[in-house]
Amino acid sequence: MIPKQQETSTSDLMLPNAEGYFGPYGGQAIPPHLKSIMDEIYHAYLAIRETPAYQQELQELYQHYVGRPSPIYFARRLSEACGGAKIYFKREDLNHTGAHKINHALGEALLAKHMGKTKVIAETGAGQHGVAMATACALVGLPCEIHMGAIDIAKEHPNVTKMKILGARLISVDRGTQTLKDAVDSAFDEYMQNPEQYFYAIGSVVGPHPFPMMVRDFQMIIGREAREQFPAMTGKLPDYVTACVGGGSNAMGIFSGFLDDDQVQLIGVEPLGRGVAKGEHAATLTYGQPGTMHGFHSYMLQDTLGEPEPVYSIASGLDYPSVGPHHSYLKDLGRAQYVAMDDQACLDAFMQLSRLEGIIPALESAHAVAWAMQKAAELKSEQTILVNLSGRGDKDADFVAEQLQL
Repeated sequence: MIPKQQETSTSDLMLPNAEGYFGPYGGQAIPPHLKSIMDEIYHAYLAIRETPAYQQELQELYQHYVGRPSPIYFARRLSEACGGAKIYFKREDLNHTGAHKINHALGEALLAKHMGKTKVIAETGAGQHGVAMATACALVGLPCEIHMGAIDIAKEHPNVTKMKILGARLISVDRGTQTLKDAVDSAFDEYMQNPEQYFYAIGSVVGPHPFPMMVRDFQMIIGREAREQFPAMTGKLPDYVTACVGGGSNAMGIFSGFLDDDQVQLIGVEPLGRGVAKGEHAATLTYGQPGTMHGFHSYMLQDTLGEPEPVYSIASGLDYPSVGPHHSYLKDLGRAQYVAMDDQACLDAFMQLSRLEGIIPALESAHAVAWAMQKAAELKSEQTILVNLSGRGDKDADFVAEQLQL
């Protein structure tokens, strides 16, 4: 008998509290004048999120614009090649714009328009959040400005082209490591020029309260769907649910559907990059310590002064030195486990999934695929692993081909 799912909002694990804390993590480590702006966003979000008009508009867009619900797919040939457990995918790669990011991008764009904001500002690493926000802003009629590291612009040029076609203004960030962390800094600097009129659409479950909660809430649709679909398809709950973790939005989205199902093991997969040396990976929950950056407290890769360390991942969307505070809370509680897979395992999974199933995954998602392939071989044939395939690999195809000299 399949356990009945509790209402997600009633779970003891579905924080934050009124101050934005998930246990000791989260909050608002920001100046007083910015706190009032964040509180305005929080109260505006609370005021409209349950209104029938907002919910109806969002649900209609999810169904008729995004293409939800996204299906679950049994990867038969991949499972046979790995041996052991059966591997399934929650196909967020089939969403309009090619990833899970559109789920929260639409919610944030509608909120910005409701609040009367004049411009939406966003950061992006792999470009999926940038494309999703550019798409959502085009849809609701708001100007959009995307900040992206110069290295990522060169690496993810298909998404750069899409953002420009969609009408977004693209800002190349040449400071620091020229990747995601610096894009966040640049976008925040621009936002601070006029926070009363601008809306900073954060691209993951990070940042000051209410963003970790708000982005999570929009992504919870993944978990709600999967919690209904998987038992309907297989007759039982999955033994493992896994997803890649950078900031952690896609993982938090699917984890939320299974938090109260103790028999389901939740596995977040971080990027081990080129190895365990500092600056060679971005495995925050695996090697980091609690610290504060970008307005919130969470696990963080940091130096002796508490400043963020340089990080690296072959997947541009994962190279961030902190992580969503809700993930930090779940780690400390032991409700979710966090592991790390390196670049080579990621590339191998990318090619295996492509050639055995005809599905080209995003490099970010390929980290979770790599873990699932490795774990499946250790399990019995009646056991199951559900992977959140959070994005497709159009953006990465040329880069991978170059790396592997195809």
